Amino acid sequence: MERNASGPSRRRLLQSAALVATAGVLLPATQADADSATDYPTAHWHPASTANYTASNRPSAYTIDRVVIHVTQETFPNTLAIFQDPAKAVTAHYVVRSADGYIAQCVREHDIAWHAGNWDYNTRSIGIEHEGWVDKPEYFTDALYEKSAALTASVCDRYGIPKDRTHIIGHVEVPGTDHTDPGPHWDWVRYLRLVNSA
Repeated sequence: MERNASGPSRRRLLQSAALVATAGVLLPATQADADSATDYPTAHWHPASTANYTASNRPSAYTIDRVVIHVTQETFPNTLAIFQDPAKAVTAHYVVRSADGYIAQCVREHDIAWHAGNWDYNTRSIGIEHEGWVDKPEYFTDALYEKSAALTASVCDRYGIPKDRTHIIGHVEVPGTDHTDPGPHWDWVRYLRLVNSA
């Protein structure tokens, strides 16, 4: 009788354990699991298509000595969709949302995002896109400036990049580019002050 009583109990226990183990395998990764792939602790992982960047081993393969500031000329969701479309051939490492400063990481920092329109600058920089348009300064919110500046400060600290306008540049300043972002409404004085106080 003990055998019969303990047999089914043990069987149920083993079945329950198997179900728990199987559920862990079958369930998709949680957001927290996915975010562990980010290089910046408060970023959220939104991977770009692997067709839109070059796998690398930076900073061993290439020195990282610049941060390039961009403005998307698109909405935040559309920007992420563009980066995930293998036909677009464009990405940045990060995208910052206007309303609340939410940060999406789309490409790992050790890889080369295709953001600058200049291969040399792509290999040596981290690209940060900001939701908005160059002619709509209302998109440059306090949250966007503050969260982006903290991200840029972290990048600079991790790679030994000076926190100045020689090393934190706009897309418009990349040689050979035809882009104008971040545009005349981007407050560089405020941004650099926030970067240096982060």
